[in-house]
Amino acid sequence: MNAPDPVSHSAAVVERHDPALWREGLRTGVPSLFGIGAWGLVVGIAMVKTGLTALQATGMTLLVFAGSAQLASLPLILAHAPIWVIFATALVVNLRFVIFSALLAPHFTHLPWRQRLLYGYIAGDLTVAMFLQRFPTAAPVPGKLSYLKGLVFPNWAAWQIGSLTGIFLGSAIPTEWGLGFAGTLAILCITVPLVVNRPALCGVLVAGPVAVLANGFPYKLGLLAAVFAGMLAAMTAESILEKRKARHG
Repeated sequence: MNAPDPVSHSAAVVERHDPALWREGLRTGVPSLFGIGAWGLVVGIAMVKTGLTALQATGMTLLVFAGSAQLASLPLILAHAPIWVIFATALVVNLRFVIFSALLAPHFTHLPWRQRLLYGYIAGDLTVAMFLQRFPTAAPVPGKLSYLKGLVFPNWAAWQIGSLTGIFLGSAIPTEWGLGFAGTLAILCITVPLVVNRPALCGVLVAGPVAVLANGFPYKLGLLAAVFAGMLAAMTAESILEKRKARHG
């Protein structure tokens, strides 16, 4: 996806609340809210069942707001891995948000940095994709921010409600019920639908065996190795396929 053309500050519009676009953003995002809440629920359960206290889990879900990075960090925290390993793992898992920020930034350069920071924090994968489908270019259009608010705030609320409910249930349900496996199941439910093309499949086929073979690495570094190996394999496969397509038309 190409980044939108940047917009100069002189071309920026004065933001006013647009109820119609806010409702449009809400209607667009509503179908995904149940899935977001369910994903937050299993992450909340997983946080508690892997050793965090309810207070720690609540603080993590409110501050981090990144389910995949949270799940990737949990085993490292439990293994008392160095802080740089935990941050590096979360950074790798969340690298896609650098791209999301680059795509959203040209639309909102006229906003104060505090607002941009807030919207960057509550932006999610689906909400960014939905916004860019509605506004593919950075042309100044009144009501863009209202549309974004209609997407991201309900999305954030659905996640937090699901996650906090999961934390409560995880604290109340006995450990012998085996809900600690919920996080792994949630990751599988998200990963499988993302394998939509050959490069993605190649990345999964490489990352899986690497994760198993590197399971004995200290500080769970095998997870980080699997992520890098999978990314490298997917990028290599995509490059090869593009070159082949260019040769054969």
